[in-house]
Amino acid sequence: MLHVTDQIAIAEWELSEQFTRSQGPGGQNVNKVETAVELRFEAARSPNLPDPVKRRLQRLAGRRWTQDGAVVILAQETRSQARNREIARERLAELIRQAAVQPKRRIATRPTLGSQRRRLKAKAVRGDVKMLRGKVSDEE
Repeated sequence: MLHVTDQIAIAEWELSEQFTRSQGPGGQNVNKVETAVELRFEAARSPNLPDPVKRRLQRLAGRRWTQDGAVVILAQETRSQARNREIARERLAELIRQAAVQPKRRIATRPTLGSQRRRLKAKAVRGDVKMLRGKVSDEE
């Protein structure tokens, strides 16, 4: 069981792991031991996630969200398969925690009269500066 928040916990059957050979440094170990972990979570079909959390998770996951509604996390930082598994699970839990936070609704406000006047004054000053950059005429 992967505990994400007090209300959300992911069952082990919803997660699938696939191990591959890691990239990067590691000497001969990198060529013979499959330490990289690809963690797959079928988020779209998960009964443990509410629909709003699923929608926010899809937006947050970006390229990690597949067409069939799964989140794929790749971890290959360490030379230990067990540590890479922990890292992948921590990343998934953090991603779901971020998706579980409901964003505050923005309240539309109008600009104050003073701020409008300051903005227009700044535009006029800037326009005057630019106007002075023109060619100088030889009238004298």
